[in-house]
Amino acid sequence: MIETWYVILTLMLILFVVLEGFDIGAGMLQYLVGKTEAERRMVIAAIGPLWSWHEVWLIGFGGTLLVAFPAIFAASFSGFYLAFFLLLWAILLRGVSIEVSGHLADPLWRTAWHTLFVGANGLLAILIGAALGNVLRGVPVGADGKFALAFFTDFSPAGKVGILDWYTVSVAVFVLATFAAHGASGLVRRTDGPVNERSYRVAGRLWIAVFLLLIVVSIETWHVRPELFANMIVRPWGWLGLACVFGGLIGILVAWRRKFEGALLLSSGVFITGLMIAGSAGAFPIMLHSTLRPEFSLSAYQNAGGSYGLGIALVWWPLAFIFSIGYFIFVYRYYSSKVKPAQDTQNPY
Repeated sequence: MIETWYVILTLMLILFVVLEGFDIGAGMLQYLVGKTEAERRMVIAAIGPLWSWHEVWLIGFGGTLLVAFPAIFAASFSGFYLAFFLLLWAILLRGVSIEVSGHLADPLWRTAWHTLFVGANGLLAILIGAALGNVLRGVPVGADGKFALAFFTDFSPAGKVGILDWYTVSVAVFVLATFAAHGASGLVRRTDGPVNERSYRVAGRLWIAVFLLLIVVSIETWHVRPELFANMIVRPWGWLGLACVFGGLIGILVAWRRKFEGALLLSSGVFITGLMIAGSAGAFPIMLHSTLRPEFSLSAYQNAGGSYGLGIALVWWPLAFIFSIGYFIFVYRYYSSKVKPAQDTQNPY
């Protein structure tokens, strides 16, 4: 039962990171691939109808965490208080930028909101990357099962750590580059003309950077928490994650060289999915590793909800998931074609 809910929680996070990662990455590249106002509006049009729907999976992740692992939920939301507020403000700023940038035709108005849009997306990528880095590295959980994180302490990934140190910053940079590459791959699939051509070139350069950063972050992770790799290779789903990582990288290389637009985006998603699966396999059953003393770590088995409640939730969860996936398929079929400048009415999305 606990393993099942851990898999469900991982699935919610994968859906959010893969789908919202495209929106965030594309938004970061708005000025890089769009040189005119019409081209920059194409980038917004490519994600405009979808961005708010992708955030549903973040809510699903939070709801699943609350139902299945309430003690982990309580400790996380109090310990990551500062990070969550920064994340919330970045999400709000990104949403407002999308909604209001097309209200006025004034160049100053649009430039201001486009700049905020790019900045908010970059901040989101950094915050999500730092959060994932904190989960991999661990947090200063005490004997009472609680922790509090300063913005940074001595920049060391051991002991009384903060949100930022050299390891979490490295993971944040890696996630930033990965989201940007994923966003560029999505824009290749979603746009035409000069935006498509620039996105294709940018995607190639970014994926090279992602590959190099993956090597660096893997070595750093081995240094910070070597048991993650030991756990990963003894679990079948850890091997599945590694297969997706390497298969995704090969698919990206082949699709980019042969200009298979759909395959490029699909391979990008497979690569990110593989990273999430491998990471979750390596971490299980520890959900919050303590950097103070390993015995203070919060385990899935020790902090799961009651078996009766989890059983009832397991009946209702598939129904909600089926409805969500059904709407997901409907939305993506409706917005499956490439966006055109003529389709953008400058109205808010």
